[in-house]
Amino acid sequence: MAPKPKDKGKPSHSPSQPPPPIEDLFASLSKHIQRSDFEQAAKVADQVLCVVPGDEDAIRCKVVALIKADRIEDAISTIQSSQKVPIDFSFFKAYCLYRQNKLDEALESLKSLEGNSTAMLLESQILYRLGKMDACMDIYHKLQKSKIESLEINSVASLVASGRASEVQRMMDTLRVKATSSFELAFNTACSLIESNKYTDAEQLLLSARRIGQETLLDENLPDDEIEIELAPIAVQLAYVQQLLGHTQEAIEAYRDIINRDLADESSVAVAVNNLIALKGAKEVSDSLRKLDRLKEKDSQNFQLARGIDLKLSPKQREAIYTNRVLLLLHANRLDQARELVAALPDMFVDSVMPVLLQAAILVRENKAGRAEEVLAQFAEKFPDKFKVVLLARAQVAAAAGHPHIAAESLVKIPDIQHMPATVATIVSLKERAGDIDGAAAVLDSAIKWWSNAMAEDNKLNVIMQEAASFKLRHGLEEDAARLYEELVKSQGNIEALVGLVTTVARVDVNKAELYEKQLKPLTGLKGVDVDSLERTSGAKHVEGASGVGVTETYEEGKSKAKGKKKRKRKPRYPKGFDPANPGPPPDPERWLPKKERSSYRPKRKDKRAAQVRGSQGAVVREKHESSASGASSNASNSKPNQVSTSKGASQNAVAEQPKPSSKSSRKKSRN
Repeated sequence: MAPKPKDKGKPSHSPSQPPPPIEDLFASLSKHIQRSDFEQAAKVADQVLCVVPGDEDAIRCKVVALIKADRIEDAISTIQSSQKVPIDFSFFKAYCLYRQNKLDEALESLKSLEGNSTAMLLESQILYRLGKMDACMDIYHKLQKSKIESLEINSVASLVASGRASEVQRMMDTLRVKATSSFELAFNTACSLIESNKYTDAEQLLLSARRIGQETLLDENLPDDEIEIELAPIAVQLAYVQQLLGHTQEAIEAYRDIINRDLADESSVAVAVNNLIALKGAKEVSDSLRKLDRLKEKDSQNFQLARGIDLKLSPKQREAIYTNRVLLLLHANRLDQARELVAALPDMFVDSVMPVLLQAAILVRENKAGRAEEVLAQFAEKFPDKFKVVLLARAQVAAAAGHPHIAAESLVKIPDIQHMPATVATIVSLKERAGDIDGAAAVLDSAIKWWSNAMAEDNKLNVIMQEAASFKLRHGLEEDAARLYEELVKSQGNIEALVGLVTTVARVDVNKAELYEKQLKPLTGLKGVDVDSLERTSGAKHVEGASGVGVTETYEEGKSKAKGKKKRKRKPRYPKGFDPANPGPPPDPERWLPKKERSSYRPKRKDKRAAQVRGSQGAVVREKHESSASGASSNASNSKPNQVSTSKGASQNAVAEQPKPSSKSSRKKSRN
């Protein structure tokens, strides 16, 4: 609230330039504050302090104006220089420290203001940023009796952030507020629906939040650009819901529109960039890295989120951005940068398991799976409250690296899932791969014992026992398999177990198998089979001179019966324009053979003169021609079958008399 004009005594001043009256200065200060011109308000406050040093109202107005103008450092300097003034600046100091993200110091500054509702509200905001949601919600419960504006908005946000989205509706019913009472409350309530996997309802509520926000901000006479910036979080959340609903292309277009138009606050742009990168995955890695570079601090050599973005994002959101950055670096094969960034993450996210998981991913990429298994095992022992995710990752790394015994060992150490059917099947398969059949059988026996004593409605004892029986039968433990099948038949009356029991007991006790076989219901439509006649059949006979195996007598009888049936003759279909009465000449039977294999094939004769030396006429050339011709004719007179080969030899001799070309030798040199 702007200060009222004061009537102050004027101190001594320079005779050359008298200061303005103190009343005018306070009037000007009030005018600038009402216009939200906080820079000018701070300057006028300085003028007042020059006239009246130590004025409490002027100092307070200056501190508030500097905070409103985002000059947090100047506000803290003013507070520190005014320690002699009898004003308690604890709240303002705590707020400035909160803005600087010095959260522990901010909480310390608020200790002297216990019981103050405004201080409690700021304390809740600090606890929210620290991730201490339970303590934050305790303060909101204490403040419910206080008529603080927008308390329900912060309460819903805290419930969602603390993983208690299911309590939102009950709290709103207690406070007697509707989700559509403001666009901020509608947005936070939609976030709670997203956490509850009610994506369609969340989408409808977000659309309502956008409509209510547009109407509210238009009534406040805000320009269109500022309205779009204010509603940017709703646009990003709508795109996220489209992503969750599987409308990938619509979500990608929405994210790109938000990023390219640049009409959103920094935190909304950061979330849009991160979600777009998550949708694209390993595609366009270089483009994704460039988009992330827009979010980092400009003066920083390494990747570090800009201060404005870092303060506004929740720890979960910041962790997602850094994680995606590391994964993109791995896809781009920039292992040095990824290793350097991962080394800085444990200090940023102290209570998170993501840094050690990323470290293991880098080691696996470097073909150091054994080292990755050691790192994960050490972390699981050091932080037993976070061992579940780490051991699952270790099991996956070990299984992929061909270490089934380590993978099975990791899964066995997770007590709350080791008796689930999927986990049991995985452990048994891993132990089989490792050759530990007794260990696999022990896992199945332990699961059967656990489910026998379990009081769960969805009991999996039937499934586990059947798989255990199948496993033991597969490994030659017929008696144990028969016992399990028999228990299933007696307790469940399972037809599949009965079939398995008959099949298994038949190997051990035929009489017992026949006894249980009588419990099998006959199949409808199946006639009786004479077993004696089947045994008397001679079986398959070998037919001499045939490439195949002879058929049985029963098959031949059935075939002869089938021949007795008359088949309907179908009219042959001829090509278009074919006259069966005048078919014309028959086709060449050798039309599908290669030309060289046809009887009509005649090879082309080679020209004997092709190898002659061309040049000027002379006696030497004539003599060579005559000698080669006579040689060829003499060879031809010897035997006709050698005609082609001798002429070929003559041509080769003629070529051999020519000088050798240099290109071939030069190619050899070039190859060398």
